[in-house]
Amino acid sequence: MPTSEPTRRGPGALIYAIVEPAFLTAAAAHAASTCRRPVVEAAAAVVTAWHGTCFLLSMVSASSKCRRLLFAISLVASCTQAAELRAAELQDIPQLEALARTEAERIFPTLTDKQRLQVGPIQPQLQLARCEIPVQSARAPGIQVAGRALIELRCGGHTPWHLYVPAKIVGTTSVVLAAHALVAGMVLTAKDLTVEQHDLNGLPPGYLDDPAIAVGLTAGRAIGSGNILTNQELLGVQAVQRGQMVTLVADAGGISVRMSGRALSDGLINQRIKVENLSSGKIVEGIARSAQVVEIVF
Repeated sequence: MPTSEPTRRGPGALIYAIVEPAFLTAAAAHAASTCRRPVVEAAAAVVTAWHGTCFLLSMVSASSKCRRLLFAISLVASCTQAAELRAAELQDIPQLEALARTEAERIFPTLTDKQRLQVGPIQPQLQLARCEIPVQSARAPGIQVAGRALIELRCGGHTPWHLYVPAKIVGTTSVVLAAHALVAGMVLTAKDLTVEQHDLNGLPPGYLDDPAIAVGLTAGRAIGSGNILTNQELLGVQAVQRGQMVTLVADAGGISVRMSGRALSDGLINQRIKVENLSSGKIVEGIARSAQVVEIVF
């Protein structure tokens, strides 16, 4: 930001423009070349360590030009100190997120290896006065939904405030990814694959959850490193054809249930496909275990 020289408007009145922080060092150097020794020492004191009494004494003995220079330096130093003080007076956002997570972990049941806890996020630009007493956390009143909660953070100090932070349990599953870039026509081995846990929401249709499914199959097109592998991208011996009648098998509490269904897409052995339950008319996802059997996944 450009600087401007102070201008007088009336006896003894000075109006100063905003000066960028980089001006401090330049102003001290300028004082060293143009001002008398006491003024130079005062300018250095402003930049390094503030000493009010010495500075005021130097102001009295300095020339008019140097007094204006020293005043500008002190103005910028004061603004910098004020900004640092203001930052120290604000509540730390990561600490609030950690407090909300601790409260969510307390109220939710123990997570399985197929679940993770998602809290917030709290917008980092949010500015709240630092609470001089411990911030209180609790589940906000209202309708309770399984796997979801609204965590209330409340400050009861001299500057009270409260904040609501959403928390929810997210289901995850194992997902097979390309360990490196795959070329079309490449036969996959275990070294070409890696497995990660991903949220169930947003996964592409036909994703693979077991690397053994992909071993021995051929990449139907170029696949980038880290991409989630799907049965549409891999070629192999086709097990199920679209429109084919299949037997749907579901395991519910140790009881095996069989029903008739129709395949809605082609599929390879051990790959996920969409099928229609002819009894209910619902469309569900299952794994092709053979040319006739599709295991329903819950």
